[in-house]
Amino acid sequence: MSTLLELSGVSVSFDGFKAINNLAFQIGEPEMRAIIGPNGAGKTTFMDIITGKTKPDEGRVLWGEKSINLIGKSESMIAREGIGRKFQKPTVFEDQTVRENLAMALKNPRGPFEVLFYRKSAEGAARIEALAEEINLTEQLTRKAGELSHGQKQWLEIGMLLAQDPRLLLVDEPAAGMTPAEREKTTEILVEAAKSRAVVVVEHDMEFVRRLNCKVTVLHEGSVLAEGSIDHVTQDPEVIDVYLGR
Repeated sequence: MSTLLELSGVSVSFDGFKAINNLAFQIGEPEMRAIIGPNGAGKTTFMDIITGKTKPDEGRVLWGEKSINLIGKSESMIAREGIGRKFQKPTVFEDQTVRENLAMALKNPRGPFEVLFYRKSAEGAARIEALAEEINLTEQLTRKAGELSHGQKQWLEIGMLLAQDPRLLLVDEPAAGMTPAEREKTTEILVEAAKSRAVVVVEHDMEFVRRLNCKVTVLHEGSVLAEGSIDHVTQDPEVIDVYLGR
C-alpha cells in the first residue's frame, strides 16, 4: 500500500489558540481510517486543512505519487486532485430525483461546450445504476431527494462524491441521526468504498467505529495522541484520561 496523503509538522492557530499542533498523519491507498477525539481536538480543522479551506501556519501536506504540496492550493483545485469531502449535514438537490442528483455529480468534462452538448450516455446510465446499488438507493432512483429519510440523504451525498471517483474520501460523522439499520448499511457502504480508495471517517459513535474495523487515530489538542486498532486505543491510559476526564 503506497502513501497517498502525508501531513508533517502541521500547525495552525486561531486568535492564539493552537487548533492543530505539529500534526503528523499519513494514509495509504486503499485504506480505511477512523479519526476520533473529544470536542475541540482539531478534527474539523484537520479536514479543513486537507481540503484547502484553512491554510496552516506551518508544515506540509503532501499528496499522491508526485508528493504535491497541497498548501496554498485552492479548494476547487484540491477537489480536482481527487479529494472529496462529505460534511455532517447532507447537501443534496432536494427538488431533483436521486437519479438526477447522481447524474449531476458524475465525473464528466465540465467545459461550457461539453455541458451544452452532453448527451445521456449509456455508460453514464450504467454508472448511475451501479452507484445507486452501492449506496442502497436503487428503489429510490425516481424519487425526489427531498422525500428521502435523513439516512438515505446521507447515502445519496456519499454516492454523489463517489460519482466523482475521488482517491480520498473525507466523511464527517456519517452515523449522526441515523437509525441502527441505517448505521449498519452506512458501515457497509464505507467499507466497500475503502476497498478501492482511501476513506477517512471522523466519528463520535464508538460502536460505529468498532464496526468499521480499521486503524484508529486519536486526536487531542491538535496532535495525534494514539494510533492503532480500536481495542489498542481504547485501552490506552492517556486516551481514557482524555475521553473520561479522569
